Amino acid sequence: MNGRGLVRSVKVFGTVQGLRAVRAAWRRRRTDAWGLPARGAERARVPGAVVDAEPLPGGGVVRFARSELRVRVAVGGSVFWGWDGAGPEPSYALAGAPPEVDPRAELEPDKDGGWRVVSERVTVAVSRHGAVEVRTPGGVVLRRDLPPRWWEPVGGGPARWLQRSEVPADARFFGLGGRSSGPRLRNGTYRLWNTDPRGSFGPGDDPLYITMPVQLVVSDAGTHLAFHDNPWDGRVSLREGEEGAGSGHDRPGTSEVRMAGGPLRCWVIAGTPARVLRGWTALTGVPALPPSWALGPQHARWGFGSEREVRRVVAGYRERGLPLSALHLDIDHYDGHRVFSVDRARFPDLPGLAKELRADGVRLVSIVDPAVKAEPGDAVYESGSAVGDAGAFVRDARGREVRGVVWPGECVYPDFTDPPVRAWWGGLYEERLAQGFAGVWHDMNEPVSFTPFGDMTLPRSARHALEGRGGDHREAHNVYALGMARAGYEGLRRLRPQERPFLFSRSGWAGMQRYGGTWSGDVSTGWPGLRASLSLVLGLGLCGVPYSGPDVGGFDGSPSPELYLRWFQLGAYLPLFRTHAAIDAGRREPWEFGPQVLGHAKAAMLERERLRPYFVTLAHLARLTGAPYVRPLWWGAPDDRALRNCEDAFLLGDALLVAPVLERGTDRRAVRLPRGRWYDMVTGEAYEGPGQVLLDAPLSRIPVLVRAGAVIPVRGDDGSVELEVWAPAAGRTGSGLVVEEPREESAEGVPVGGAPARPEVERYASRLVGGRVVVERVTEGGAAKVSRPVRVRGLA
Repeated sequence: MNGRGLVRSVKVFGTVQGLRAVRAAWRRRRTDAWGLPARGAERARVPGAVVDAEPLPGGGVVRFARSELRVRVAVGGSVFWGWDGAGPEPSYALAGAPPEVDPRAELEPDKDGGWRVVSERVTVAVSRHGAVEVRTPGGVVLRRDLPPRWWEPVGGGPARWLQRSEVPADARFFGLGGRSSGPRLRNGTYRLWNTDPRGSFGPGDDPLYITMPVQLVVSDAGTHLAFHDNPWDGRVSLREGEEGAGSGHDRPGTSEVRMAGGPLRCWVIAGTPARVLRGWTALTGVPALPPSWALGPQHARWGFGSEREVRRVVAGYRERGLPLSALHLDIDHYDGHRVFSVDRARFPDLPGLAKELRADGVRLVSIVDPAVKAEPGDAVYESGSAVGDAGAFVRDARGREVRGVVWPGECVYPDFTDPPVRAWWGGLYEERLAQGFAGVWHDMNEPVSFTPFGDMTLPRSARHALEGRGGDHREAHNVYALGMARAGYEGLRRLRPQERPFLFSRSGWAGMQRYGGTWSGDVSTGWPGLRASLSLVLGLGLCGVPYSGPDVGGFDGSPSPELYLRWFQLGAYLPLFRTHAAIDAGRREPWEFGPQVLGHAKAAMLERERLRPYFVTLAHLARLTGAPYVRPLWWGAPDDRALRNCEDAFLLGDALLVAPVLERGTDRRAVRLPRGRWYDMVTGEAYEGPGQVLLDAPLSRIPVLVRAGAVIPVRGDDGSVELEVWAPAAGRTGSGLVVEEPREESAEGVPVGGAPARPEVERYASRLVGGRVVVERVTEGGAAKVSRPVRVRGLA
């Protein structure tokens, strides 16, 4: 580090904090220099020629001269293969035991000395030199993994590896966690290392807080998901293919995965997008179901400062007739930024405040950071030090506590890869519940240690339990936040078993949906940040994390009234609808931007409340099927190449198409439509897809279209659930689903007497008969009369 870095660190973190950060950075470097030996000379290795094969249930083992490959096909069609003895377990991504193997899948000889496993839904072919192909039942190649390559240290240690893959020339790549430049991933290299980007970020910043080695590949041949189950630091280089003109050859798309260590193993799930996401959540776990209030408007700010300010903000919402479900307290409500504490001078009666707000329909949500003030006498530090024989906190290779610098000052970090530590940490949430909080949001959990240079995280040599296997931060870093989310979620479940935990986390890894959702993190205030917000939500949904949303208005800076309103209108159609801003970024209350913005923002909030039953239905369907609330336009038509390239609009469930305004000064915008008839939700005008239309986008609203025939649950004037039915096209039918929360609920949106084991899904069908729309409920016994109020729209 040079003098400029020192000056910058002091300027950013304050004189004392800056010097602490510099000292922590140098300490981290010394720790790694001692704890991580140099790799030295390496020996390259490839599988070599095939030697023999051994059939096993669901597949078998193919042995090569210098390696071996285990292939297994599971019930449902998911495919696993692992090199050099790597099996599906242990895994932080899997929700439990791996799926049972398909007993009908058999390993048999293939042409040219290779082998193949044939099953009902997929065929896996292994060449004589170790290439692996995944084919459809009709023989079309979805993915071809070339023989891998390893580099093994001569003196011992983890081997780094490279896996190159080829996909069809027309394929498009999606996924890899939260990527601000997506959702379609262009040619480039993407790092797999959860990272705080040192402040706000925009579309060009990578990596961010959530990285996953999860690729969703969409082509004319089909859709498939490939997951390299390895949490080590890595890079994925993507290059889209090119189709040859005339009789010219196609250049396939390529993916190159490089990992610094860990097992080389992969899962592949093929099928329609809906089938792929269903298989993915079956493998990694169903999404946690948020309480119903968490699907309403929420407000946060770093810097409320006092109970008086909280009451002022809530009163402002109520006086203006604006709905508000939750208010979030940031680190400024802590005593000296210490986790699980309260500044009694600013918040003298936090439980009383929470009770008062809840009576008005507003819940309090608390921030929780993992860093613990390393100071004798601190209650959390003392209790953590007493966990087990060595305490709860991460240590270095010499057995000393690893210390970093975060908001409270010098801090230690719980080891969330250790089950007793997770149990201890989960028990600490009793203090948050006692203060009246109804939910938590995890922040700074990549984890972060302030430093003026290098990654803002722990030493790579820091030791972790890793469920008793032992290892270091190179393997634990990307799953650190996942372990914290598990600790918090399981703690809340133990403390209040009859309530749905509400938890969302800034960082995470594959499988994080089991414990809650996420948000964008510190997205920059600006039109590029607005566009990045949509990219993150779409990309994370395709990785199995359906509940997410941005900081409406951006985290830093002061948005213009137009930018704020357009962001607000987008947020109203995303799962997590929350305003938030930094302490020096100004206010984000809608009335702070003038009466015109307030009026239009109010209209967006009231429409969100009208659609609340639809969001509740989407939440339950995400848990039942894995389908995200927010879906790319190609979701139902992955073979439509024009839709695969569309990134500025999205489907909300199956029924709605939302086209946000993402550019300054726009009052009309082009919208690409999937096949079928679509109605403008405001004007009722009908449009036919596929194709592109030009729609009005006045400052008062963004274009929202409804699929013809859709049956949508909405909130009626009396608060009950009604059916809004949009007329099907002539000769066509429509449908819709409704999952209703029970009317009698506890304070946290859970039915009195306990949560239901499985919600009732109501199915409805619509058709046009003699110019009249007929709506029927579909039951196992046939069509039944509809008992809910019905409102028909879309008829001339």
